Amino acid sequence: MNVLSRLARLYYNASHWPEFLAPLLDLGLRLYLADVFFKSGLTKIKSWDSTLYLFSDVYQVPLLNTDVAAYMSTAGELGLSVLLVLGLFGRFAAAGLFILNAVAAYSYYSGLSEAGLFQHFAWGTMLAVLLVLSRGKWATDAWLEKRLQ
Repeated sequence: MNVLSRLARLYYNASHWPEFLAPLLDLGLRLYLADVFFKSGLTKIKSWDSTLYLFSDVYQVPLLNTDVAAYMSTAGELGLSVLLVLGLFGRFAAAGLFILNAVAAYSYYSGLSEAGLFQHFAWGTMLAVLLVLSRGKWATDAWLEKRLQ
């Protein structure tokens, strides 16, 4: 075996090392996103009259009554964030928060700055990663899946 093929093999073996960090990245994304959305839900509860005003007069939520949209948004931010932290029904939670984030960005698009729009895009991207690529080794889902098989 020549030097070039040994170097290539060494490279390809070493290139898999970062995969061991996947559960840590998954957990970090889950904790970060849960923090963002849970705090948003707490803010809505803290000033419920303001929340109802925003949903009725500022946000343009399509297809939903404004009170229903306010309740659903708040419940989604709080409940789905808890599921995300626990890693319980994690892909469901990521999908729900992805939809909530997309509707929020669409509903308030005219009031968002470029930085605000980028922030929603970044959150959406992180949620998409959890939805599509999540390995979830450090999640309740992984533990339950092993028990159920």
